[in-house]
Amino acid sequence: MKQLKVAILGATGLVGQHYIKLLARHPWFKIATLTGKESIGKKYVEAVRGEAPDPPKEIAEMEVVPTEPKYVDADFVFSCLPTEAAREVEPSFAKSGFPVVSDASAHRMDEDVPLIIPEVNPGHLKLVELQRKRRGWDGFIVTTPNCTTVGLALTLYPLHKTYNIKKAVVTTMQAVSGAGYPGVPSLSIMGNVIPYISGEEKKVEIETLKILGNLENSIVKPASLEIETTCTRVPTIDGHLESLHIETERPINVDEAKSVLAEFASVPQELNLPTAPRRPIIVREEQDRPQPRIDADAGTVPGMSVTVGRVRQGKRPTTLNLLLLSHNLIRGAAGVAILTAELAHHYGMLR
Repeated sequence: MKQLKVAILGATGLVGQHYIKLLARHPWFKIATLTGKESIGKKYVEAVRGEAPDPPKEIAEMEVVPTEPKYVDADFVFSCLPTEAAREVEPSFAKSGFPVVSDASAHRMDEDVPLIIPEVNPGHLKLVELQRKRRGWDGFIVTTPNCTTVGLALTLYPLHKTYNIKKAVVTTMQAVSGAGYPGVPSLSIMGNVIPYISGEEKKVEIETLKILGNLENSIVKPASLEIETTCTRVPTIDGHLESLHIETERPINVDEAKSVLAEFASVPQELNLPTAPRRPIIVREEQDRPQPRIDADAGTVPGMSVTVGRVRQGKRPTTLNLLLLSHNLIRGAAGVAILTAELAHHYGMLR
């Protein structure tokens, strides 16, 4: 298979560095262009702050170019731009003929833009046809969710299919790397928990409903379950831990629910896509798991599996409690976008 040339928009940030780590030896995609803002004209190795492992020499020596279509030589682009920049820049690339796979939040809730977790709603990619027709673009935009939403929606999906969830209550404990670099001031987070992340709770709730919704007549009808969310920032580095309580239509057997989660697989696993973990969800039986330090890199593709633990019955037969953990920079950002691009490529959308 001929490798496709890839550009990474906003490549010098923390998420951009994880794209490079995951794409450095990718069998389908080859990094061709890196863009930035303050770092334009520098070699990539001079522009990054070194939070991620050193890139291969050929990538380290690449010159960072402006984030404009005329400077980009690629078959498609990944965007990890800040929200405000993405709002203007991503449509300019799509209009110029580039497929854009974005983990930015700017266009996630546009009605003609797919919001994708490949194991959950691959069929929503059909929205691209409507988007291109409606907007007159040769390219298109496909988005991936908020880093907290990914782990939650991926865990809810097999349980919702099996038990029809009526309500979900989630409290998140989110790592500091989710705030980017330099992120939360050290004296604010060390030895502390910050019980508020601006805009996060609304994102998690509305994005999850769109992802779990059904595509009907070229419109995503949001799922009907009720979601209540509290988002907090905690002094861990990587890995968002979430405490989840669900209420369902029919009684839940705990052992059956564990099997539903552990045995779940979907289209990326069936297609054996390069970034697809063999098991999207790993269920732990230990009383004190999952833990970010131990489990954030779980999976046959490290960081791409969600780890679930402490699965237990609630006060009623139709309730269940559990904890879930996902790597916010891999499954929650760069990894889910790359897996989405692999799925789009399989469907012939990137040619």
